[in-house]
Amino acid sequence: MVNSNVEALGIIFPNSHDSLVPELVGERLMASIPFAGRYRMIDFVLSSMVNSGIGNVSIVVRKNYHSLMDHLGSGREWDLTRKNGGLNIFPPYAEKGIKVYNGRVEGLVTILGFLRAQKEKYVVMSDTDIAGNFDFGAMIDAHIASKADITVVYTQEKLPATALAADEESQDLYYTFNVNDDGRIVGMEINSKDTGLTNFGMDIYIMEREFLIQQISYAYTHGYVNFGRDIILRQLDTLNVQGYRYDGYIAQITGLKGYFDENMRLLDDENLNALFSPSAIYTKIRDDNPTRYITGSKVENIMAADGCVIEGEVENSVLFRGVKVAKGAKVRNCVLMQDTVVEAGADIEYLVTDKNVVITEGKELKGTDTFPVYVAKNQKV
Repeated sequence: MVNSNVEALGIIFPNSHDSLVPELVGERLMASIPFAGRYRMIDFVLSSMVNSGIGNVSIVVRKNYHSLMDHLGSGREWDLTRKNGGLNIFPPYAEKGIKVYNGRVEGLVTILGFLRAQKEKYVVMSDTDIAGNFDFGAMIDAHIASKADITVVYTQEKLPATALAADEESQDLYYTFNVNDDGRIVGMEINSKDTGLTNFGMDIYIMEREFLIQQISYAYTHGYVNFGRDIILRQLDTLNVQGYRYDGYIAQITGLKGYFDENMRLLDDENLNALFSPSAIYTKIRDDNPTRYITGSKVENIMAADGCVIEGEVENSVLFRGVKVAKGAKVRNCVLMQDTVVEAGADIEYLVTDKNVVITEGKELKGTDTFPVYVAKNQKV
């Protein structure tokens, strides 16, 4: 873990894009969705900030944040239990008069007093719908070298299906950028329908702290809500907005099907190594036994976290902590979250189970590759 601080603070918005996965956010937010066996979505951006030397991180939440607070605790696992800086969580009731914010501008208004009191020169802002191993230090260096007012991070890829399906009234805004030879953003489109390769915005922004305070203060007094649409797009001709192309591995949650696909992609060692290197990803510790494979069990191409007990057959599946597969049970092409129990003789395929689900003895449940079946938290089927 990097101990030397860079001159930047981090701001994370954990509720962004909750509406994309309504099945998974009934009692949690995007940031605390379990991912990759033993992690939560926030672990990736938070660990990347810490590994890049950012030791002052604020999380601005809207709702359903109790599971996130339980996961993060004091920030000890990320080395953020500090006298100065460290981990700061701002729930909507933190100060008198604060309401639940609608967009990033309103969210930042609620912590303007905090921002004014900080000493860091730069700010890195990010959502939590994308898992990656980001080098924010390199991004900040590029921002400084380009003398940009704002640096936006993008990846070159085809738009996900949810972005193509979004209409003008959608609360989830996607941005694509036109970048000139000097790296400057010269065009910006909201909810593009381009089916080719695009410069797809990752909702990661870098700028000076004083500049951010000035922009948010002005935007709020004019009734603006969305940072990208109402601040960047409106001033694209007058501000020096630079693009930073990210070429590393990312996993983006764009819906239940996307969640299933991104977990399954990690069964490929190349993808798994790309996501978890070059720096470590930290998460809440749960003291548990290593996974046990009981005599007679059969497994092929699986990722199993600690605490699992496998007596039956498991193939092409991701098992989170504490999953139990009884003798005679068959599990194929499934994502089973923490403490799921598959009882004897059950046969399941293309399932996504939330935490503490029980698939009862002899039950047969099958989805398809294009439509995985979801079983809600604490359900017994």
